[in-house]
Amino acid sequence: MPSRAPDIAVSRLPRLDKSSALSPRAPCPCDGEQLYAACCGPWHAGLSASVHAPTPEALMRSRYSAYVMGLIDYLMATWHPSTSPGDLELSPVKWLGLEVRHTETGGDAGVVEFVARCRTSNGAQRLHESSRFVRQDGRWYYIDGHSL
Repeated sequence: MPSRAPDIAVSRLPRLDKSSALSPRAPCPCDGEQLYAACCGPWHAGLSASVHAPTPEALMRSRYSAYVMGLIDYLMATWHPSTSPGDLELSPVKWLGLEVRHTETGGDAGVVEFVARCRTSNGAQRLHESSRFVRQDGRWYYIDGHSL
């Protein structure tokens, strides 16, 4: 279950271009049982106010939602500088769903195993990955992922 997000005004949620518009009252891309405004939206909106995902799982979910929504700035800001690509261009992919299979946190390190489903021009695909996260200065960052 994702960590509870802080209450942030719907007006502070990120504005999206028309191709990736998502109402704050819509189901969150990472978990269809929660609203975007109560799940990943606050992490996306709170970045500039130093409101960050409190766990590796919450960060991974918010990054998945950022991929769905095309929030490149959020993806880059949550990628650890030691492994960040420096620039990111998103491929035309339709993300279909996320399943978190396992999470593990110990001190300032965390791992999240997940399966993300998507559709590309080559058909349906699954990304089964184990992602590593690190907490630095009280904030979680994505390090890297390994396909399973």
